[in-house]
Amino acid sequence: MMEDILINWSPQETRVAVVENGAVQELHIERTLERGLVGNIYLGKVARVLPGMQSAFIDIGLERAAFLHVADLHSAAPRSDTPTPIERLLFEGQTLTVQVIKDPIGTKGARLSSQISIAGRMLVHLPGDEHIGISQKIGSPETREALRERMQALVGTRESGGGGGFILRTNAEEASDEELAADIAYLRKTWAAIRQRAITLPSGSLLHEDLTLVQRVLRDLCSERTAKVRIDSALQFQTLQAFGQQYMPSSVSKLEHYAGERPIFDLVNVDAEIERALARRVDLKSGGYLVFDQTEAMTTIDVNTGAYVGAKNFDETIFKTNLEAAGAIARQLRLRNLGGIVIIDFIDMARDEHRQAVMAELRKYLARDKTRVALGGFTQLGLLELTRKRTRESLARMLCEPCPTCQGRGQVKTARTVCYDILREILREARQFSAKEFRVVAAADVVEMLLDEESAHLAGLSDFIGRPISLTAEPGNQTEHYDIVLL
Repeated sequence: MMEDILINWSPQETRVAVVENGAVQELHIERTLERGLVGNIYLGKVARVLPGMQSAFIDIGLERAAFLHVADLHSAAPRSDTPTPIERLLFEGQTLTVQVIKDPIGTKGARLSSQISIAGRMLVHLPGDEHIGISQKIGSPETREALRERMQALVGTRESGGGGGFILRTNAEEASDEELAADIAYLRKTWAAIRQRAITLPSGSLLHEDLTLVQRVLRDLCSERTAKVRIDSALQFQTLQAFGQQYMPSSVSKLEHYAGERPIFDLVNVDAEIERALARRVDLKSGGYLVFDQTEAMTTIDVNTGAYVGAKNFDETIFKTNLEAAGAIARQLRLRNLGGIVIIDFIDMARDEHRQAVMAELRKYLARDKTRVALGGFTQLGLLELTRKRTRESLARMLCEPCPTCQGRGQVKTARTVCYDILREILREARQFSAKEFRVVAAADVVEMLLDEESAHLAGLSDFIGRPISLTAEPGNQTEHYDIVLL
C-alpha cells in the first residue's frame, strides 16, 4: 500500500503527516525553539585543562565553554587498566572535533565527547572505531552473528577504502543488504563532509548539525512505499532537493513543491485528526469506541461496543467490534506515537478462533509500523499485551501540559465535596484560633450551594462554634479553590 508524506513548514514549527488511503497514519512535529544541541559536532578549542578534575573546558563558539571529561575523550592509544591522564592528552589552544552529548542546563555548559557517532536510519557510524556492534534488543545469538557477518562484508576494511565502526539499530534486524549499504554510504558521505569542514573552518565552528525534521523525512520516513513527498515551502523544497541529491538521490524524484491556496494539511483534514488524537475517546464507524489512558508506566486501551448492535448474535457483535478496533488501535499507536507497554482490553470473546482472528488482524496492521512492536498474547485475564519502542515524546506529551485546575488528575471535586471540606476546615480553625468571624472566599457555585442546599449545615456550624460565618463569591476561583479568612 502506497503512502504520501505531507510537510507543513513555518519558521517556528515543522509538521509532517504520513497519509495512506486519505487517512493520517503518523504525525511528527518539531519546534524550532525546542531543538537542542545534542548530536551537533563542533571544531572545539581547548580553553583550559583541569588535571584535578581530569576534565577540560572546550570553546565551541557558544556563550559558555563546554565540558569534556577524560572518560569521554577518544584516544588512539590501546586501552589499559590505567587511563592516560588528561593533561598528557590535551593542551591549551589545541583544536579537536567534539560532539555534544548533553545540552547546557542553567549555568552549566554543554557536555562533550570526542567519540563521534553519526546516526542513520538503521545504523550508527563510529568513524574512530572498527567495531561492528549489534543492538541488545535484536533477537537470538544466531541472528546477531549473521547480521555481524553481513555487516563486515558490506563495511569492508580501511585498506580497501571501507572500514569504520557501525552499530546496527533495532530496526535493522529485517533490513536488506541494499538498505544497509545505502545507510553506510550516507553515513560515510556525512563524515567525509564533516572532516572537510574541520580542515577549512576556524575553531568554534559548527561542523555538523543533527538533521532537521524536514531532512529526517528523506532519511527515516521515505521508503519504497512512498509515492510523493509534498512540502509547502519553496525554500525548504530547494534545501531538501539539494540534501537528497547529495545523500539520497533515489528519493529526489518523489519530492514535490505544493503551491496550492489551501493549507497543505487541509487537504486531508490533518488538524482535525490532531484534535481527535488528543482526545481520550475514539469512536469507531460501527458505533463502538476506544478509550485511551496514558500513564507513566503504560498505556491502557479499553474497547467498548457502544451503540453497535448490528450482528445476528452477541458473540458476532463482540467479534466484529474487536476486529474493527484492532485496525483502529494500530493506527492510533502510530498517530499518537505511544511507546512502552500497551495493554488492550478487548471485549471478552468466548471462542478461541475469534481471539486468534483479532490477533491476526492487529498483527497485520502493526506490520505497517516503522517503529518496532513486539506483540504478546492474551493473558489469563483476557488482556492483550504489546510493547512499542519509544522513539520520541508522544503527541499528547509534546502538545499538551497537565491541566492547571485538576493538576493532571482528569477530574475535580464536586461543589458539594468542597462545601464539606470548607465546613471541616472552619471547625478545625475555630478550635485553634480565636476569631470574631470566619469569612469563606470560594467559587460562585460553592457559595451558592452553601447558601441553598447546605445552608442548614452552615447555620448549625455557626451556632456550634459561636461565631458568624460570612460568604464571598470570587468569580475567578476554580471549584476546588477556597480561602478561609479569620476576622
